[in-house]
Amino acid sequence: MLIIRLFRVGRKKQPAYKIVVTEKKNAPARGRFVEEVGFYDPITKQRNINSERVKHWLDNGVQISDTVFNMLVDEKIVEGPKKPKHSVSKKEQSAEEIKPIVEEVKAEESVEAPKEKSVEEKKD
Repeated sequence: MLIIRLFRVGRKKQPAYKIVVTEKKNAPARGRFVEEVGFYDPITKQRNINSERVKHWLDNGVQISDTVFNMLVDEKIVEGPKKPKHSVSKKEQSAEEIKPIVEEVKAEESVEAPKEKSVEEKKD
């Protein structure tokens, strides 16, 4: 199965990326890819995408990585909402699930818990 993804080029601490069509199971290493369809320089924010070739590959059923999909949405080659950059970690997910339950318990405690008299008030 083919995928459109980024292929890093450039020197150390000076990244640049080729947007390539490559086999999904293989890492895009050593320049083994089917076709180069664009270029992205994150330092200067410069993009050069061949929209005709991207549309050709999309018509043939090629998948797109999330980052490239967001770039194509920016360039208005693909329509739809952007995909989130980062997924929610398991810790954050469990914290979000527990948060409403904790708030319910706190609300019940404040309503149901009668105040006990302090030791000084009992002596009077």
